[in-house]
Amino acid sequence: MKSIVLILLGLLLTIAFVAAQEEDRGRPPYQCPKNCGGGHTCHIKNNDCHCRKFGDINDIKLEYCRLNSWVDGACGKTYTQWDIKIVNCGDCDLHEIYIGYDYTLRLRDSSSIWNIARLPYGVLTLPSYQTSINAGASYTFGFIIEGTQKPNLDILYVRF
Repeated sequence: MKSIVLILLGLLLTIAFVAAQEEDRGRPPYQCPKNCGGGHTCHIKNNDCHCRKFGDINDIKLEYCRLNSWVDGACGKTYTQWDIKIVNCGDCDLHEIYIGYDYTLRLRDSSSIWNIARLPYGVLTLPSYQTSINAGASYTFGFIIEGTQKPNLDILYVRF
């Protein structure tokens, strides 16, 4: 009887540990005061927070540029190189941005992305050496992905 109780206790502790890990996995790497839901960008300017639908932001945008596609003779897979320009169209410096991606960003390998930091949970952000994007300026990062489809990138959070 005592061994059954110990086994059940161990099982409960394991379940609690796994549940805590799963809960942490769903947390974004940024905090939005308004808790904007899916399909929305948390937009903070002058400490004023608004939730805006993806694509409804006028002061920041992503511009895609497909540079090249080719078939790798060794494996027969098609790869495409993309440059993504983060354009600050606003009148304030951008201090923080988080960009979400999904399965369409299938990198050729771990070294096939540059000038951007990859975070867990499908999130990209500016690298530590790029602390801001000035008003009216832009910043470009790039990657090589499998296939030719334009990857889905959404601005999740911006802070000016």
